[in-house]
Amino acid sequence: MKRRPLHTRHRPSRDSDRLIWLAQGLTDSGSRLEDAWWEGELSALIEKLLRGGDEDALNQALDRLHETNPRAYDELADMIEAGCEINRGDGVGRLVIALPVLAWSRYSIATRSLPAATLDALRAQLHGHVLAAGAKVAFADYLFSPDQMPQGYGDTHALAEDLWQAAAAGKDLKVDARHLPESQSFVSDVRYLLACVEVPAGQPVFRWNEPDGSREAAELAWTNQGGALLQGLLTGCTLQALLPDAYFAAWRKADRETRGFALKSAAAYLQTLFSIPASHIHAVAAPYFDRFLEEWRVGFSVGDDPQVVHGVTWPLMEQDEEQADIAAQIEALLKEAGVIDVRILDTRMPLEYCDDCGAPLFPNADGENIHTELPEDMQDTPAHLH
Repeated sequence: MKRRPLHTRHRPSRDSDRLIWLAQGLTDSGSRLEDAWWEGELSALIEKLLRGGDEDALNQALDRLHETNPRAYDELADMIEAGCEINRGDGVGRLVIALPVLAWSRYSIATRSLPAATLDALRAQLHGHVLAAGAKVAFADYLFSPDQMPQGYGDTHALAEDLWQAAAAGKDLKVDARHLPESQSFVSDVRYLLACVEVPAGQPVFRWNEPDGSREAAELAWTNQGGALLQGLLTGCTLQALLPDAYFAAWRKADRETRGFALKSAAAYLQTLFSIPASHIHAVAAPYFDRFLEEWRVGFSVGDDPQVVHGVTWPLMEQDEEQADIAAQIEALLKEAGVIDVRILDTRMPLEYCDDCGAPLFPNADGENIHTELPEDMQDTPAHLH
């Protein structure tokens, strides 16, 4: 299963009941011809709800299916995502894609408008390494933080419509940054470029859809060439460019990849900040529970001082394995980054936050929840890493 439920509280509507019925029918279908009928009915209803701004019906149906029919849940979620990122018409197909980049810095990680020359250079890199030969691409001219990305299916569909129209007109989308929310400040974070790819109906979208292409080769070339270009947009940052992909697929991959990236960034950042080798950094990792296991948190201290100076969260995802496997991943990533002293607590830590500032609390070596606190001469540094 791919996604967590959103837990809406409203009474189920007639539309949500029909969504459930259609998704269950698609799950039970015995032929591709029958699939096409169920999918057509689902697509039409989802489009009506997205255009009408009725996101509650979508979330109600997802919540109920998540509890009762996981296969139907996945089918419905896939169809909703397709309705948000894909547009067909006029003999072409249009797909909203995301270009994620992971970054860490001692300074602020930029969100910014992008000039036409930069967009043209990015377009050339996409055509050279990622997109199929017949594809065209239109960008949203802004580098987004996660806080500035669309919130929910309705907002995603609205932005997609703007991008589809820009692509149809053969121009980039102008984003008014004055209407975007403020970004939280983290040392390690993700930035997103968004674009719409347009291809003739029935033609490949990506380079790896072509007979002589591969996803691995595209990823290597984009990481090297596209990453070098993105470096110029994120001055003072260490970054890792992820392979562009369909909007929701790229977003989920960024969520997965940022967890390990944040841990390695923590080690590199603390070495820089305190002028110490990684072997002088100590890490304590523990599972955090509400009713169920929600996430892991890692607290960092340096030298002989037991104070937790930074913390990293490791949110759980649907595909995560057992708790012991997560602990092994965290320990392996930290040791790969040079952190020798890694302690894994088997205590069920409570999911607590600071009453004053709302920041998560992190474990220390004694199994206590502690607020991160830097030395007084470093108080203007971001409070935690991710």
